[in-house]
Amino acid sequence: MSDYTPRLKAKYTAEVVPVLMKKFEYKSTMQVPALKKITLNMGLGKAKEEPRRLEAAVNELTIISGQKAVITKAKKAISNFKLRAGDPVGARVTLHGKNMWEFLDRFVSIALPRVRDFNGVPNRSFDGRGNYSLGIKEQIIFPEIDYDKIEGVNGMDISITTSATTDEEAYELLTALGIPFRRKQE
Repeated sequence: MSDYTPRLKAKYTAEVVPVLMKKFEYKSTMQVPALKKITLNMGLGKAKEEPRRLEAAVNELTIISGQKAVITKAKKAISNFKLRAGDPVGARVTLHGKNMWEFLDRFVSIALPRVRDFNGVPNRSFDGRGNYSLGIKEQIIFPEIDYDKIEGVNGMDISITTSATTDEEAYELLTALGIPFRRKQE
């Protein structure tokens, strides 16, 4: 085992934990909210008709996350969409531990600044239990993706699961970790 600690994890331990303990008056460091997992999901409506695009999505998610992505399948049939149960509908990957911290660091410091006309991520996408989700319109904001080799521009959903019990705690945690939220409208 190596002694390597991701940069963002070290920042969390050294800077974020003391700030949150003071702000929310926690008695123990175990009460401080932490990241649990990050889930990346890429839905492809025409995955059944275009298997190459599905395979490309799996490869792109694997490259972006540094972990093997899996194909998601439909749970039930929907006749209006000509979809049967078990048909492929997208790809996803769930990150934990060092992969999670490394991905979040790259996402905040490299990928988000590459978004055109970027003015912060939405601050209303919390679920009421301290988890945050956002959508990305193009996977090409990640420098790992070669623009000339993609099958098509796909969006993706990123869900950040925290141990926070309220949205306010999660907001403060993610802000302290460097996620650039839009200014709150009063």
